[in-house]
Parts: sequence; structure tokens; C-alpha cells
Amino acid sequence: MLDSKKKNQNLPRTKMRIKKGDLVKVINGKEKGKTGEVLKTIPLQNRLIIKGINFKTRHIKPNQEGESGRIVTEEASIHASNVMFFSKEKNLTSKIEFFIDKEGVKKRRLKKTGELID
Repeated sequence: MLDSKKKNQNLPRTKMRIKKGDLVKVINGKEKGKTGEVLKTIPLQNRLIIKGINFKTRHIKPNQEGESGRIVTEEASIHASNVMFFSKEKNLTSKIEFFIDKEGVKKRRLKKTGELID
């Protein structure tokens, strides 16, 4: 466990354009074409956890004597290069660009349409 934490500290942190709460569409892999909300970002590994996408099953042993084991399904991470930001209003996917507005505030917008994200 300690070794895995040390390995992650040496990796360069990737600047992620997708944030928690964004709606994204999977563009590559077994879940291609599905859309979902980003639950968590993992910048050190450049990965995302998306609601309702990439389910994995995990078998859990019983901890106490009277307890029974169980099978849990949960979302696993997916690489950020396999998803794109999805606009509900325009119903399309697009890359995200950063820009500085007139007040000097850094904001995000879609490259295809120029629609403001936040």
C-alpha cells in the first residue's frame, strides 16, 4: 500500500479539463456511446469515475462470524482520453478550451460552439 502511494507522488500531475459534475460521453471502449456525470477525478492517473459507466463486481469476504459474504458492483475508473464533454443543450460532444474574459476571470467554453460551461 505504501509503495503505491510513493509511485503516484512521482508521476506528473495532468491538467484535466473535465471537472467533477460535468456530463461526458464515452467515445472509445466497451461503454462507447453512453453518457454520464463525473463523480470523481483522479488527476495523478488521468482517470475519471463516471456515474453508471464501467461497472466492476467485487467479492467481499465476511468480517464477523455471523455475517455472510456479498458481491458488490461499483463504478471503476476510465481514462480521460476515452471521454469527451457532452452538451445537453446542443446534443453534441466537443473539446474544452480555457479563456480569460474581460474581467480577468478564467473560464471554460466549448471549442465547437463557443458555449460557456461555467
